[in-house]
Amino acid sequence: MTEYHTPVLLNESVGGLNIQPEGVYVDVTFGGGGHSREILRCLGKNGRLYAFDQDSEAYENRIDDNRFVFVRSNFRYLKNFLRYYGEAHVDGVLADLGVSSHHFDDSSRGFSFRFDGDLDMRMNRWGNKSASDVLNGYSEEQLSNLFFFYGELKSARKIAQAIVLRREKEPIKTVADFRSVMEPFAFRDKEKKILAQAFQALRIEVNDEMEALKQMLRQALEVLCEGGRLSVISYHSLEDRLVKNFFRSGNFEGETIKDFYGNPITPFEVVNRKVIVPSEQEQIENPRSRSAKLRIAKKLNVEDEN
Repeated sequence: MTEYHTPVLLNESVGGLNIQPEGVYVDVTFGGGGHSREILRCLGKNGRLYAFDQDSEAYENRIDDNRFVFVRSNFRYLKNFLRYYGEAHVDGVLADLGVSSHHFDDSSRGFSFRFDGDLDMRMNRWGNKSASDVLNGYSEEQLSNLFFFYGELKSARKIAQAIVLRREKEPIKTVADFRSVMEPFAFRDKEKKILAQAFQALRIEVNDEMEALKQMLRQALEVLCEGGRLSVISYHSLEDRLVKNFFRSGNFEGETIKDFYGNPITPFEVVNRKVIVPSEQEQIENPRSRSAKLRIAKKLNVEDEN
């Protein structure tokens, strides 16, 4: 059986939570359960772990442990579900924002340009909008903005024009359809990179990933107890920039607010001043870890903020 997903930066991300044996923790990106199992290993008999995942296939990986609760939901509803389970505060939150290996390798999900299949890309298969819906329904301007901001593609405007011209003839429904549109823009020496950026842009849009991440981070700050830890693994510059700014300033723009005496006001203490990346050995053993960046922050105590 192929492993659902190899957990990235496992020891570093879980270790960064500074787990207290009787504490309450949240893994907001359960996936194959690798990080969750390590958290449970560190917990005592009275510790608790809540794990979130909106994907129905992740539910099949849930852990049979009376300290474990699986929440089948997007992590943007973190605070509501914790309130439902009677948890006012938690000691740590972990997020691995990457798409699982399982999803990339499943041709029926449409996440990878390596296999032909329907252009779906919905993490939650009950979601209303697929990647095909985006390509066939968005205006040229919307498509241009999408590929420019989420894919960071310089040729975003021309790609949008090509999509509109193609769909006037026939709908873009499959990975092969989209790859044929992208062919003039995916130069041989940069083909994989450009296709990866285009697919990333579509996936972010379909799953509203950037807004969901913002909501989760804000709510994590609210539910963390004083001294609680937030450990976040990101995989592209858009995510990492949001996390970095939020940790340093408490907002997503990175604007530092200062008190009367000129001291910066922030709700966090950044634990790792330098971003943590996988070791060379981990990158060799798990090539999909290569772009991972881990940032860890501790929620300041009230007395620390003054």
